[in-house]
Amino acid sequence: MSKNIEIIPLAYRKAKKRGISEKMIIEAVKNPEQVVDGYEGRKVAHKYYMIYKKKYLLRVVYELYEKKCVVITAYMTSQIQRYWEEKNED
Repeated sequence: MSKNIEIIPLAYRKAKKRGISEKMIIEAVKNPEQVVDGYEGRKVAHKYYMIYKKKYLLRVVYELYEKKCVVITAYMTSQIQRYWEEKNED
């Protein structure tokens, strides 16, 4: 993604509390392993991370505008199957 990435202040503070760096958020948005549809036209970027030998999924919720991408929130989850969308190949 070549658009400017803006992280709203609330998302930045919450991510920091959750141990998620700005670098991780930007990496997930620019090079996601998967992007799924979120609520109200939002997108959710998925990126895997290994933390203490356990696999986690970073979910970054964002809104796309013409010239920028605005990050609304970001969090880690171990419930990967709950959020990962398998693509059906018919």
